Amino acid sequence: MDREVLKQIVIDQQEYKAPQNFFKRALADKMMEFVKDPSILILSGIRRSGKSTLQRLLQRELSPSEYYLNFDDERLIQFQVEHFQLLLEVLVELFGAGSIFYFDEIQNVKGWERFIRRLYEQGNKIYITGSNANLLSKELGTHLTGRYILFEVYPLSFKEIVSHHSPDLLEKKRFSTTDVGMIRHHFANYLKEGGIPEYVKYGKTEYLRDLLDGILYRDIIARYKLPDEKPLREIVYLLASNVGKEFSYSKLSKTVGTSSSNTISSYCDYLEQCYLFFFLHKYNHSLKKQIISNKKCYMIDTALIRITGFRTSEDRGRILENVVLLNLKRERKEVYFHKESKECDFIIREGNHITQAIQVTVSLSDEQVKNREVSGLVEAMEAYHLDTGLILTEYEEATLEVDNRTIHILPIWKWLLQSNT
Repeated sequence: MDREVLKQIVIDQQEYKAPQNFFKRALADKMMEFVKDPSILILSGIRRSGKSTLQRLLQRELSPSEYYLNFDDERLIQFQVEHFQLLLEVLVELFGAGSIFYFDEIQNVKGWERFIRRLYEQGNKIYITGSNANLLSKELGTHLTGRYILFEVYPLSFKEIVSHHSPDLLEKKRFSTTDVGMIRHHFANYLKEGGIPEYVKYGKTEYLRDLLDGILYRDIIARYKLPDEKPLREIVYLLASNVGKEFSYSKLSKTVGTSSSNTISSYCDYLEQCYLFFFLHKYNHSLKKQIISNKKCYMIDTALIRITGFRTSEDRGRILENVVLLNLKRERKEVYFHKESKECDFIIREGNHITQAIQVTVSLSDEQVKNREVSGLVEAMEAYHLDTGLILTEYEEATLEVDNRTIHILPIWKWLLQSNT
């Protein structure tokens, strides 16, 4: 790596202007609790979810340090682990001695964790972002165990959307009719627009398509040297068209036309490590049975679902499921689905116990739908010895007593606003 080229890149990247009218993220306050902690702070999440903005705003607030480099710059494609020493020399030459480092998308450099460990052991404070969970976790687990705190950055939550547009609503203990109408207005937009910050701001579909292409080409096809993009794109289309539905690797491989379900399994793993999809297991006390059983898939953002897959009008319930799953992931819940003679959308495990069962549906106004949702929830409650259960709908709110068990029915928007994310 040429010294003068690297110096120019570092200088160029200092020209940063904070975004106007940016969304305040709840995670920023949580990160502030750890700025005096010696641990390395890591922001991990899908591309363009706001990681870099969070990092730069944190940098601006905490210190004037100019020790920053974004490794997702095409001019750094030849940067390798042996160039970190040169980078350190360039930073000191340009900005003098410093002890705070900000590195963006550092997982692009193989072996990065060794340099970071050296900085850490010299008493420096380090902030890192990355968009590949597997690459980050593998290196962190090998060389930086016990030295870091990981924050996962998701697209904007519904609560953050409401906080941005109508902050006074979150301060109220009771909602008026107008308040409820406004919240439902925001929720309808949230289902359609999702939470990718730039798309929420400007509504340009091209932005989402570019994001999806970037993930597929840069984070998967190029990184794993896939010989043909067609099977991967077909898998993405099929998964996005079937969020919330069961599938198996073997059936998916036949649909796509690949000869191996192991290839499908690897592709799904790549998609999950890039935070594009999440895959739920059917809960079973046997880990082996969990692994071989059918999965359910959900996508990182509802707007991406809309522009990526094939949708029909009756899929609204699946979109609502997707919203609920994303919020459970934000809360770092361990989530499964239940299926025996009946089905329950989500069960939550804490430690060795199932602690919650949740059903999601558009409405319970149809008696047949109500019986199906309640019976599936009750079966899960009985299986895991739960006294209470939760059904989330678009608008309804009530409480039911069934077989000496209590079922709370709550609008999804209200549940999201009560979230601790």
